[in-house]
Amino acid sequence: MNTKAIYAACLFAALNICTLSARAEADVTPMSYSYGSHLDIKKVLSLKQDSAPSCGVVNAQLTYLDSQSKTQVLDYRKLADNCNSDN
Repeated sequence: MNTKAIYAACLFAALNICTLSARAEADVTPMSYSYGSHLDIKKVLSLKQDSAPSCGVVNAQLTYLDSQSKTQVLDYRKLADNCNSDN
């Protein structure tokens, strides 16, 4: 079999897997974190945050799998990453 055909088939399969997971993520309704919320996190899939030019509080989003391997999305607020060097 032609190696180019094999590479093309592998690339096509990988792209299909990525689009399926993106579509599954889009169907999940985010919940907002409140102090004391019980979080059932088995595996973290992604962490996102709003960009901030300086140190301050930003909106962030955590996408994760729970113990039943269902995708969950959590909205929360945190200090921006560029605050790490400030005390």
